[in-house]
Amino acid sequence: MSLSERALSFFIKTASAADPNAKLDQIGRKIYGSGANLEEKGDLLATIGNLIAVALGLVGVVFLVLMVYGGALWMTARGDEKMVTRAKDTITRNVIGLIIVLASYAITAFVFSRLLR
Repeated sequence: MSLSERALSFFIKTASAADPNAKLDQIGRKIYGSGANLEEKGDLLATIGNLIAVALGLVGVVFLVLMVYGGALWMTARGDEKMVTRAKDTITRNVIGLIIVLASYAITAFVFSRLLR
C-alpha cells in the first residue's frame, strides 16, 4: 500500500468514525470537495465545469514552464541574433496563448454561470 493510499484510508476511516452513517462517496466529497472547489451536486454540468477548471489550470502550468524556457533561451543566447529571435518568438507565442486561455476561461465562466442558474 502506497503512502497516498494509506493517507486516503486514514482520512476515510477518520471521517467515517466521526459520522458512522455517512456513505463513502459523501465522505470523499467532504474531504476533497472543499479543497478542490468541487460541486456537491454531482450533476453533469458541475462535472464538466470541474474538468474545464482542471484543464485550464494545467494550461497555466504549461504557460509558466514555456515562459521560463523562453527566458532561459534569451539569457543563454550570448548575443546570437538567431537564438534571441527564437526566444522572443517563444515568449510572444506564450503571451498570445495566455490571452486565448484567459478568454476561454472568461467565456466558460460566463456560459456555466448562465447554465447553472
